[in-house]
Amino acid sequence: MSRLTFEKVHIIENDHDAINAAYHVADFALEGRNQRDQQRVLPLAEIDLFSQSGLGGIRIPKQYGGAFVSNKALAHVFRIVNKADSSVGQIPQNQIALLNMIQIMGTEQQKKFLYSEILKGKRLANGGPERHTKDTKTLATTLTIENGRYFVDGEKFYSTGSSFAHWLAIKAIHPEGHVVLTIVDRTADSVEVIDNWNGFGQRTTSSGTVKLQHVEVDPLLIFDERLLGNQPSYRGAYSQLMQVAIDVGIAEAAFADTLTAIHKARPVVDAQVEKASFEHYTLQEVGKSSVFLDAAILLLDEAAEYLDELDQLEAVTDEQAAKASILVAEAKVYANDAALHISEKLLELGGSRSSLSQHNLDQHWRNARVHTLHDPIRWKLHALGDYYLNHKLPARHAWI
Repeated sequence: MSRLTFEKVHIIENDHDAINAAYHVADFALEGRNQRDQQRVLPLAEIDLFSQSGLGGIRIPKQYGGAFVSNKALAHVFRIVNKADSSVGQIPQNQIALLNMIQIMGTEQQKKFLYSEILKGKRLANGGPERHTKDTKTLATTLTIENGRYFVDGEKFYSTGSSFAHWLAIKAIHPEGHVVLTIVDRTADSVEVIDNWNGFGQRTTSSGTVKLQHVEVDPLLIFDERLLGNQPSYRGAYSQLMQVAIDVGIAEAAFADTLTAIHKARPVVDAQVEKASFEHYTLQEVGKSSVFLDAAILLLDEAAEYLDELDQLEAVTDEQAAKASILVAEAKVYANDAALHISEKLLELGGSRSSLSQHNLDQHWRNARVHTLHDPIRWKLHALGDYYLNHKLPARHAWI
């Protein structure tokens, strides 16, 4: 695990500060991106810089020492970092989503402790879904109680960012049968983190295995997930907003590389033009990609602005939470298509030389294809149709 100098952690104060910090991290992350991707080298220094820049706590409420930046600024931060390196950009998404869950279901004591840990620069990662269960919500991991002490046993996969974490968020089944979220010490002897993620995209996210063998849990760090359903919330839309921003960032990177690749490409003989950038069909394809990207950005901003409106309310209704999910789902559909379409067209329009491994231009499509598998848009489209045709409110969970 990387070492972090906590004395150097910067406290973000506002939206502008957060965006500036994101550009700083992005510039650093871009430098070694291709080498890390091709050799599967984890971005230890890059994630340390993200934490040291104060970006890990930008949505912590002000009363706990955070900046509580706008959702629109949050989306912009994720666009910026993911344009530079979408593996680096995906890693902190779970932390920020988990902190929002803790805000909903945590006690004051729990919030103060965990928020202070994050503001010191420590990191929280997700011990993700389990590999051999029937769906992502089904758990085999258990919490047991022995002589007043609490222990977790189980194995997780898709544990994005686990190699970089100081704390791991682990869902488990309570002895009474309901789901709890436990926060365990990543460095405990009975916790084993294995970087065995071998997906062809998002290669350096450390999304592999976490093994927990009778790991003791502080009772302070156990959360009853039933509290998430006590009142309407837009936690699903909030989590998905960052997923959209990741896809948009990938699309932006692919579009920028498309323009560069075309200027280096040779024109097709039949086009009878001096440069590939003058080819009529190429101009058409670039124009189409530009529209895809602009639409995705506008829909992302529109969804983020609606979440900002909801942040001003003491409570939201079922209808407001549903609208938030629908707006983010619409943005997700366009971001999905923009990332995949543009990254594929980059290779086509860049010509044969764009396939050379030293350019690593295939990384955008690989990253887009793998990341967009998280939340398939076919179910986003289903939810949209059901909402507009039948006034059916979408499900209340983290995937919509």
